[in-house]
Amino acid sequence: VYRGSVKDFPGFNASQDAEALYNAMKGFGSDKEAILDLITSRSNKQRVEICQAYKSLYGKDLIADLKYELTGKFERLIVSLMRPPAYSDAKEIKDAIAGIGTDEKCLIEILASRTNQEIHDLVAAYKDAYQRDLEADIVGDTSGHFKKMLVVLLQGTREEDDVVSEDLVEQDAKDLLEAGELKWGTDEAQFIYILGQRSKQHLRLVFDEYLKISGKPIERSIRGELSGDFEKLMLAVVKCIRSTAEYFAERLYKAMKGLGTRDNTLIRIMVSRSEIDMLDIREVFRTKYEKSLYNMIKEDTSGEYKKALLKLCGGDDDAAGEFFPEAAQVAYRMWELSAVAKVELQGTVQPAGSFSDDGDAQVLRKAMKGLGTDEGAIIDVVTQRSNAQRQQILKAYKAHYGRDLMADLKSELSGSLAKLILGLMLTPAQYDAKQLRKAVEGAGTDESVLIEIMATRNNQEIAAINTAYQEAYHKCLEDDLSSDTSGHFKRILVSLALGNRDEGPENLTQAHEDAKKLADVSSNDSSDSLETRFLSILCTRSYPHLRRVFQEFIKMTNHDVEHAIRKRMSGDVRDAFLAIVRSVKNKPAFFADKLYKSMKGAGTDERTLTRIMISRSEIDLLNIRGEFIDLFDKSLHHMIEKDTSGDYRKALLALCGGED
Repeated sequence: VYRGSVKDFPGFNASQDAEALYNAMKGFGSDKEAILDLITSRSNKQRVEICQAYKSLYGKDLIADLKYELTGKFERLIVSLMRPPAYSDAKEIKDAIAGIGTDEKCLIEILASRTNQEIHDLVAAYKDAYQRDLEADIVGDTSGHFKKMLVVLLQGTREEDDVVSEDLVEQDAKDLLEAGELKWGTDEAQFIYILGQRSKQHLRLVFDEYLKISGKPIERSIRGELSGDFEKLMLAVVKCIRSTAEYFAERLYKAMKGLGTRDNTLIRIMVSRSEIDMLDIREVFRTKYEKSLYNMIKEDTSGEYKKALLKLCGGDDDAAGEFFPEAAQVAYRMWELSAVAKVELQGTVQPAGSFSDDGDAQVLRKAMKGLGTDEGAIIDVVTQRSNAQRQQILKAYKAHYGRDLMADLKSELSGSLAKLILGLMLTPAQYDAKQLRKAVEGAGTDESVLIEIMATRNNQEIAAINTAYQEAYHKCLEDDLSSDTSGHFKRILVSLALGNRDEGPENLTQAHEDAKKLADVSSNDSSDSLETRFLSILCTRSYPHLRRVFQEFIKMTNHDVEHAIRKRMSGDVRDAFLAIVRSVKNKPAFFADKLYKSMKGAGTDERTLTRIMISRSEIDLLNIRGEFIDLFDKSLHHMIEKDTSGDYRKALLALCGGED
């Protein structure tokens, strides 16, 4: 099936087109609209024929005339469209290595994403256009492992057979693990050989196997083991092997998001993929970034340049917004994997080795006695002890001094630091109970806190929260939630507050039924509303079972359950269901996303930041850090460092642990 957005123009006549272009450029000023309309609605093969016809009719070079008539980004785009793909690639690479400095990102993008045939064509085109040897030029311009891998890719000898040997898959995964994670230093040659030679089909299975045996995606190991341009190149190779369309969707998104637009990247990708996989790229883009590529180009560019890019893009997926079979398949595979990976949850705070509750009590008392407070000493003790140890310190403090440690800390500390330290001194259940109480107390309700806590805690945690709530406030949590919320949102919270979720494994027959219930919009049984159907499944089934339900849902409807929730619900009900779904799919990623949102942009949402850092520090903060870097390309440590200050920052970084 052809997945490009630009097709052959029916009833094509090269001489007619050449004449039309000649007329559009004749006289004073040029008719840019006519030029862009014509060129973007012809295929590359047809454009090449137009160039030839133009030369025979007028004895002139069409590309030279276009360069003369047009300017800026628009000129770059149109001229790029006129060259055969291999020559376009050759020109991009020539520009990337000519002059001072090298544009490594351009080299990486082209060499990591092209097929063997495309690489062979590129090498030949480079030779033809510049009478130079591409490999020699690249070798002269790069160095180290980065250079070696580029040379390997330039050979265009990646295996292409789809027959995969199980044994070799296991061997390769083991070799990669031993070349990196299990070795002091890294054996780069192994990475280069396996990632440079094996077929795509084979490598996808190797990556799955790698996740199984190491508990982490290969990307995370590459980030940890390799560095610089070599690391960037290897990550690009892995992304292209997993899904070329997803790689380009991400490159396009990054080229446009934030301030300024990287026009060269935008032009290069829109031109080079317009006749290969633009439809797949659009689909992945729409699913991944929740907006269409069309709309993003529209918001980010202007004038004729924008019009031409939009024609290359083809349709607007927000308009149709319906099916994303490609993207749904990618999502589906990722879940299959997450189900088998032996991901162990790990916090960043461990119990202190040589621990003396009375010794710590004395250190804390000394830090608070007399004038001024030694915040550093308090931070060191509190963040480096497990919660159980902190509970012992509370008792030892009272036994030693006849004083209440919480009260003393409260009077000595202030602001964000006080909230963080006092939060750490409570048991997890007391802390959650307190956050819930604050969320429902007084005027207005903080629904996002209710959702975050209730949607992500397991049965034992919910039971403990209920007890702690009753003890601290002499009220029943369920009653407070009921009196403070309403409608379907209230029903969701009440159901979750029971802490009565199944804990068994998946049941396939049941999962199929459940998915049907969620997918079936038009069921005549109007007694059960859509929300009720979602509630009865999302709030009661076990996590492993729900994972299977979501997979069945993709099979049935061709899109992700999140897409359906967004489309058919709104407000707190939508947010609560989305939180449950994300928590089921990947809880650490759910929290990583919340942490990122609490810090990005202007101002920091310190309440959310504090709450998550406290409540996940002994459960899965290490996993959250890993997801954070995978999702946002920066470490949690780095972001906290940039976004907070003083003792509060010091305490958060102590909880966060390493730099990643």
